[in-house]
Order: sequence, then C-alpha cells, then structure tokens
Amino acid sequence: MNDYMVRGIAADGEIRIFSATTKNTVEEARKKHNTSPVATAALGRLLTGGAMMGSMMKNDDDMLTLKIDADGPLGGIIVTADSKGHVKGYVNHPEAMMPAKNGKLDVGGAVGIGVLSVIKDMGLKEPYLGQTILVTSEIAEDLTYYFANSEQVPSSVGLGVLMNKDNTVNSAGGFIIQMMPFAREETIQKLEENLKSITSVTTYLEKGATPEELIEEVLGDIKVEFTDKMPIEFYCNCSKERVARAVASIGKKDLEEIINDGEDIEVKCHFCNTAYNYSVDDLKKLLEEGTKKE
Repeated sequence: MNDYMVRGIAADGEIRIFSATTKNTVEEARKKHNTSPVATAALGRLLTGGAMMGSMMKNDDDMLTLKIDADGPLGGIIVTADSKGHVKGYVNHPEAMMPAKNGKLDVGGAVGIGVLSVIKDMGLKEPYLGQTILVTSEIAEDLTYYFANSEQVPSSVGLGVLMNKDNTVNSAGGFIIQMMPFAREETIQKLEENLKSITSVTTYLEKGATPEELIEEVLGDIKVEFTDKMPIEFYCNCSKERVARAVASIGKKDLEEIINDGEDIEVKCHFCNTAYNYSVDDLKKLLEEGTKKE
C-alpha cells in the first residue's frame, strides 16, 4: 500500500479529521539515516504528525517545521513538511539505543525532557512560532498538548510505528482529530467515550487498517465524510546548488582556509544524507561570487 492521508469532517462538520499511513516514508527515513529501532519510532511518529499538520496549511509555498529539543540520547529531532504531503526529517543521534520499557520501544526515554517548537513559514515577514513543553515525550501526547495550548484547538493525536524483528518498518501511521468551536457537548462526550477504547494506534496498523478504517474505529458510530486524499512521501529538495549556498555562508576566512588546504570536501544534507562533493575550483568559484556580492 502506498503512503497516503485522508482528510474529512465528522458529526456534520463539528469534527475535523486527518489520518495517514506512512510505512514507506518512515522506512525511507530509516534507510537514509540508518536509525536504531527507537530512533526510527520517534522520527517516524514526528514525520507522520508533520505530514498531517503540513496538510493543514493553505498555500503551496507554506512550510511547517517541528523541532524537538530535549536531553534524551536522541539529542533532538527536526521534521519539515509542506501542504502537499512532502515530509523529511532527521534525528541528531540516529544510532542511540534505549532498553525496552514494558516490552515496547521507550520513545519517551529516548527523547527525554525538553521543548516542542512548531514553526509555520507562511510567507509573512516573520514565521509563526509556537512552543510547549514535552508532557510525555511520546510525541502524540505532546502534539495534543501543543494544539490545546498554543492553538486553542481541542485535539486528539494518535501516532504509531511498528518495527519488524530485522529492524525494518512493519507499519506506521496515525490520526489527528480536532473539535470545531461550535461542537455540541454531546458530540464531544461521545468522541471522548470512543477514544477511551483506543488502546494504541499500532494495534490497528498491525491488523492492516487503512487510514479510513482507523478513523472509523476512533469515531465509532459518529458519521464521517472523507473529503480529500493525498499521497505522502519522504521528499528532500536539496541540490548541489542549495548546499553550496550553505557552504558559502561559513564566511570568507573559513572558505579561504579550506581552499588553501587544497583538498576536495564532501558535505552531506542533514535531511536526506545525500553527499555532495566540492572541488577546490568549486570552492574558489563560491569565494569569487561571495566577494562580488560584498
């Protein structure tokens, strides 16, 4: 099954829903970054949440960044997404390991105590920045807390990544359910009762539940209308030219020192680990262009 998300409404528009399957996206991230199982689970959850949150933005050029700064062995996670289902991300310490907790991957322990930042670049002078503390560091609960506190939108977020014994990704996905301001009390109560019976997203993913089936499980007998479906993929827009701009930004003095060493350099993109090689001549050209702009 290809990765995709569905969007829709329920209870005659009182509830807004998003649901996604992201196995291939998370597996692609695992392969690119050679992540440990717990790092794959943490990054996979944030990639899934980021893809759905990115789809909430209205314009093609809008960009969402989710950033976790925390004291756990993973050393922080960054994910960026656009409004079209393109998502990418990385873990600062992809090799980090943690002992299992209650027979499951200890994502909370691996992430640690810290802060979640949500940055929305919508083409305005300044990007929107929302920050909240990590309440459990399990990521889904932290996004739920962010929506309630920074955006004042009562939400329920469920995210899951299930690993195979060979450390490849078995399944991944999740949902975001949000109450609209005009939602009736009886609708809210009914949804809360339904959510109590949802033990873990991975339980349903393991059974092969589609995004539509996952939402139907969560909503129970609340009527849902799916309005949109879009593909999700791990996508990085890096290029030799883009990375060259980052190399040039280190400054004239540092660039001159590298050139004087007389060695070619290799620079890797943080997001997708693609390596770009720059010869001494490439670096001299960057220096010349930078000098012309001064």
